[in-house]
Amino acid sequence: MKGLDLCEGYYRACGETMIRAAFPELDNRIAVGLVGEGSDCFGFDDEVSRDHDWGPGFCLWLESDDYRTFGPALQSEYEKLPESFEGYRRIPSRWGKSRVGVFEIGDFYRRFIGTTAAPDDPVKWFYLPEPNLAACTNGKVFDDPLGRFSAVREEILSFFPEDVRLAKIASRCVAAAQAGQYNYPRTAHRNEPFATQYAVIKFASEIISLVFLLNRRFCPFYKWSHRAVRSLPILGDSVFCRITELITETDVSRKTGLIEQISSDIIAEIRQQQLSSDGSDFLLDHVGEIKKKIFDPAIKRLVGL
Repeated sequence: MKGLDLCEGYYRACGETMIRAAFPELDNRIAVGLVGEGSDCFGFDDEVSRDHDWGPGFCLWLESDDYRTFGPALQSEYEKLPESFEGYRRIPSRWGKSRVGVFEIGDFYRRFIGTTAAPDDPVKWFYLPEPNLAACTNGKVFDDPLGRFSAVREEILSFFPEDVRLAKIASRCVAAAQAGQYNYPRTAHRNEPFATQYAVIKFASEIISLVFLLNRRFCPFYKWSHRAVRSLPILGDSVFCRITELITETDVSRKTGLIEQISSDIIAEIRQQQLSSDGSDFLLDHVGEIKKKIFDPAIKRLVGL
C-alpha cells in the first residue's frame, strides 16, 4: 500500500471522527492532507521506506487565530489516535517527528520557503531552493473547506516568474555544457576517475533540473529527481532512459554520444519554446539568447546583464 492512500484512509476512518466529536467548531475550518518531506509525499515509497517516518499520519493546517485557540488541544487529540491502521504503524525518527500533526498554515510554508505565502518579487523567487518548493507542494490535500492552505499552494505551483525561469535555464545550460559536453571527454581522456564520474553525475543532475524547468515544475531532492523526471510530459521519459543508460554505460565513446544526444534533445526543446534560435549543438552557445529574453532589471543584474 502507498503511504498517501494509507494516510488518507487513516484520516477518513479516525481523524474525521475525532474532529467532529472533539472540535465541532473546526469541522469546516481545517485543511487536512499529507504534504512535505518523505518519499510517501512524492508517491515514491516502497518496502524500504517503511522503517521510519512512514505509516498512518496526516497534517492538519489551521489559520493563525484557530491555531492559537485550538492548536495545542488539537495536537493532543491527534496524538491519541490509534497508533496502527490497516496493519501498519508509524515509526518516527528524531528527524521526522514534525512531519505530521497540527500546523499553522503560515508556519508550515515558512518552514520550507521562509515566507508564509508565495514570494512577492522575482529576486525572492530566484533564491528559493527548488527541492523546498517541491516539498511544500507535493502530496495531496484531502480536505480544505476554507481553501486558505490550497490558495498558497496554487500560488507556488504557478511556478517561477518567467524571468527567473529563464535565468535558471541559462544557468543549467552553462553547467551542463561545462560538465558533460566539455569536461567529461577531457577528464576521461586523462584517465581521471573522480573528475570523470563527477562530470557525468553533474551533467545528469543539471539536465534533470533543466527538464523540470522546461516543464515548469519544481525539481525535488536529488534522491527523487531522476525517478520524478520520468513523469514529465516534455522530455521526461526519454531523459530518464538516456540518463539511466549514461550512468551505467562504461564505454567512453558511447557515453560521449549519449551526452550529445541528451544535449541535442534539450536544445531542440529550447528552440521549440522559442528561447533560442542559435544553430549550435553546444548548450553554452544558447545562453546568450536565453538571457536576452530577461526583462526584469534585478534578474538581469543577477545573471550579469
